[in-house]
Amino acid sequence: QVQLVESGGGLVQAGDSLRLSCAASGRAFNTYAMGWFRQAPGKEREFVSAISWSGGSTYYTDSVKGRFTISRDNAKNTVYLQMNSIKPADTAVYYCAAARGGGPKYISTGEGEYDYWGQGTQVTVSS
Repeated sequence: QVQLVESGGGLVQAGDSLRLSCAASGRAFNTYAMGWFRQAPGKEREFVSAISWSGGSTYYTDSVKGRFTISRDNAKNTVYLQMNSIKPADTAVYYCAAARGGGPKYISTGEGEYDYWGQGTQVTVSS
């Protein structure tokens, strides 16, 4: 069992930076691939970024490539999402999720592949 708690959201202006954190409790965090998803008002939840348990593989949706960076610190049981050059279109509730299994380069963009989810943190970007 893994519990995930996101933090770091808030109200920012377009062009600002923000770092989201996701703290995990439970065993074997370093064997879980991690992902960030987001859900904007009135829209379906969508994939944002993922990182393998080793940190050796990362993946981003096209709309955030070059602006967002995912990373993890397995010693701290935490995964991060550094968000730069934030846009109003990034306004959403951001969720982190954990996926069991897979090799050191395993990542997934599919919600169904993730076993545990956090409660989310709101990011609001004003223009």
